[in-house]
Amino acid sequence: MKYALYTGCVAKGAGRELMSATVYAAERLGIQIKEMKDASCCGAGAIQEDNPLLGDALNARTFALAEEQGLDIMTICGTCQGVMRTAQIKMDHNPAHKERVNAALKRDTGREYKGTVKVKHFYQIVEEDYGLENVVKRVTRKLTGLKVAPFYGCYVLRPHEYSDTKVPDRPDYLEKLIAAVGATPVDYAEKQKCCGFPILMPNKANALQLSGNATIGALKAGADVMVTPCPLCHLNMDSYQPEIEEMLDRKINMPVLHYPQLIALALGANLDELKMNTHVVLPNEKLLEIAAR
Repeated sequence: MKYALYTGCVAKGAGRELMSATVYAAERLGIQIKEMKDASCCGAGAIQEDNPLLGDALNARTFALAEEQGLDIMTICGTCQGVMRTAQIKMDHNPAHKERVNAALKRDTGREYKGTVKVKHFYQIVEEDYGLENVVKRVTRKLTGLKVAPFYGCYVLRPHEYSDTKVPDRPDYLEKLIAAVGATPVDYAEKQKCCGFPILMPNKANALQLSGNATIGALKAGADVMVTPCPLCHLNMDSYQPEIEEMLDRKINMPVLHYPQLIALALGANLDELKMNTHVVLPNEKLLEIAAR
């Protein structure tokens, strides 16, 4: 089982702990990954708003690079996954659009997107390709007693016609993984809401309010930690949590884990290996207790 790893920008910059946890988890699960060091930024929806053809050409180039390697793509960012699949579905369902994109791609790079590569987030690969039953066999530290609130993020769920989530209105990928590693999934109303990151620059107050709603919702539901497959959601809910607390005049202290960090914790990683000291919200008492087992 081998994939071309599309890291996205955050895992190589502000969220490098995501990259190290991904490598740790993949190695112990026996999943081979080959980093796509020459891949382009997915555009994160921003380039697509200004120049849709350029946005799709950037992603077509990434698809072509993976096709040349004969590998499917593994993403570790919910935003990258949503943007890349949207570009792919648009091209695969509209031959005329695909031809326009490929014309631009060939002109500037000599490459062509053929339409053979699959693009999956790590959480889809774990459940659909690897199998949660096989994850259970590799667990060396059951997370029994840890209450985990899932937070999906917009791009893997919406718009529904571009989402690979089996039931976008009622996703259960994260809940299944949480249960597989021995922890307890926590249900709460905000788990499928937006974190606010897309409006952080033009409307910071509303963006932080949305992240505050999510973290407080998880806290009220009894969660010890949250987990998300999107590093942009992680940035908004972790890095800005002190500002959220000040704005809402409320202490939250909710650690937010990347999806690979939760798996790596169950596979034996200690908090240093998870680089939890790079998070703004440091491990709470419960997480320290679990990691000490």
